[in-house]
Amino acid sequence: MGRATDDIEDLLRRHAPQVLGALVRRYGHFDPAEDSVQEALIAAAEQWPRDGIPDNPRGWLIRVASRRLTDRLRSDEARRRREETAAALTPADAFVAPPPGEDPSGAGPSALGRAPSEDDTLTLLFLCCHPALSPAAQIALTLRAVGGLTTAEIARAHLVPEATMAQRISRAKRAVRGTQFRQPDAQDRDQRLAAVLQVLYLIFNEGYTATAGPDLHRTDLAREAIRLTRAVRRLLPHEGRVTGLLALMLLTEARTPARTGPDGELIPLDEQDRALWDRTAIAEGTALTEEALAQGPAGDYQLQAAIAALHDEAAGAEDTDWPQILALYDLLVRRTPDPAAALGRAVAVAMVHGPRAGLAEVDALAEAAGTAGAAGTAGQRSYRLDAVRGHLLERAGEPDAARTAYRAAADATLSEPEARYLRRRADRLEG
Repeated sequence: MGRATDDIEDLLRRHAPQVLGALVRRYGHFDPAEDSVQEALIAAAEQWPRDGIPDNPRGWLIRVASRRLTDRLRSDEARRRREETAAALTPADAFVAPPPGEDPSGAGPSALGRAPSEDDTLTLLFLCCHPALSPAAQIALTLRAVGGLTTAEIARAHLVPEATMAQRISRAKRAVRGTQFRQPDAQDRDQRLAAVLQVLYLIFNEGYTATAGPDLHRTDLAREAIRLTRAVRRLLPHEGRVTGLLALMLLTEARTPARTGPDGELIPLDEQDRALWDRTAIAEGTALTEEALAQGPAGDYQLQAAIAALHDEAAGAEDTDWPQILALYDLLVRRTPDPAAALGRAVAVAMVHGPRAGLAEVDALAEAAGTAGAAGTAGQRSYRLDAVRGHLLERAGEPDAARTAYRAAADATLSEPEARYLRRRADRLEG
């Protein structure tokens, strides 16, 4: 029963963005559509374990959600005006909710017209990244509507209170209300695509290393990010940024089987059993990296994918080509202000030039961020800085300072597996 429930949950997560996209495309009302989809998902979670999964689960969800949304709109005083607006914004071949008892699959003559497809999810991505929204609002709305993250999870990822994030998402929904549901024009595609890719990367990162909670890895989010990125690449097969991002995700996700031990404990990269890595994903990711680098000037995702490929191709930690990785990080940090890239470069410096050189880089990053010294709150300093500092201090032969850094990092992270790992590192240095 537990396995069946998990399968249903995976199915609902996969179909939810497509169902939401279909409703928004037809009716043009984001908030009511999202509420109706949630009601349909709840109904499915209650009925499907008892009655079985329908032959066309997506069609079932669309039919139920459409009825709920139609009831909402009909009860509103402005029903007629809203329906006219929705009709004016709907393409001639757009989805129309089928009446009760009619086939929702789209096969044969039906009121459905055409069945919603992956394109609805892609267009929903572009809608969430509408230029009328600030970058922060674009990311928050997409994580909520397409990625399926809760408001609390998005708030933690952005280090803001949950109430603040809820307001941000609500304002974003109001801003896109009534917007024509279509893919962007050529002139604003590049800007919208950059925002879409950033959001997909954030979704993947939340799945690969959860920001909080008892689990290190959220398989559902990581796989959803990869699936959506594959879909974007099918739409834009010659776009190097898309190819590079997909390569980066595959090369990173390939290490997942070796990242945790039998009890869920975190295993760092240099201690992982590389025989457990997914070699099929590594081969695909490496080929995509080469393709991405050949598709144009190397951007952030292409460079990160090249770094990941060097890690994955090494037979053991001692075989890693750190000088080449450092050279790639040098290029990357000149292109992007991302603190994670700068911290990754600090590690590469330590591996090439020794832990003291790496510590100097970490201290410079902390000072630049205004977080130097032992004082400061979790919100003011990144626990990753302390974790890397602890590792480098340990390598430099300073166990007391390393223990202090490890414990500071453990106290700052909201991830339980990471906190346990950091405390074990600190405890190992006792005495």
